[in-house]
Amino acid sequence: MARKNSNREKGIVKKEEEFEQRVVDLARVTRVMAGGKRMKFRACLAIGDKKGRVGFGVAKGADVTQAITKAFNKAKKNLIKVPVFNETIPHQVRVKFKSAKVLLKPAKKGNGVKAGGAVRILCELAGIANVTAKILGSNNKINNVKATILAFKSFKPIKQAEQKDEKVKMEIKKKEASSKIKAETPSEEKKTLKDKIKSLIAKKPENK
Repeated sequence: MARKNSNREKGIVKKEEEFEQRVVDLARVTRVMAGGKRMKFRACLAIGDKKGRVGFGVAKGADVTQAITKAFNKAKKNLIKVPVFNETIPHQVRVKFKSAKVLLKPAKKGNGVKAGGAVRILCELAGIANVTAKILGSNNKINNVKATILAFKSFKPIKQAEQKDEKVKMEIKKKEASSKIKAETPSEEKKTLKDKIKSLIAKKPENK
């Protein structure tokens, strides 16, 4: 029984490690040779485990399946780790690759993935649940994929983002504490003034 359970557990682990793949672009390309034209298929494939790891690959093949398998193998070799912080990206980033320009902004929980084209595919495969993105340059899908990958690489580590978040929280707490002190001081001054007035009023009859 123990062996069966261990095998099952191993099988579950293998399934979790599998990557989800999506075809970003598929095109038929030709190459002019001495004997004529040579027809091939070019596939741009993106893969990810929705836990921060994502990659892409571009490959050519005699048929569609061959091109996709080659692109998948290339994508496995080009995997990167995306720092996901509170189900979104750590900070805003704007990247340019050739004629492609991509803008990525962090978003609150419940916002969802507001992006289109290749950027949306990569964000979903990376496991980013809330993000706002915009393609500002060319509509070339491969260039947009490369620009998005560069944006993912430019993100700072999660530890730095957490430190920034803690600093912001500490500053907010300090401001709140200072505002409370300011709000409390006038009331205390009023109390002291009232006590002084009462003492003066109490002393007047004695002087008479």
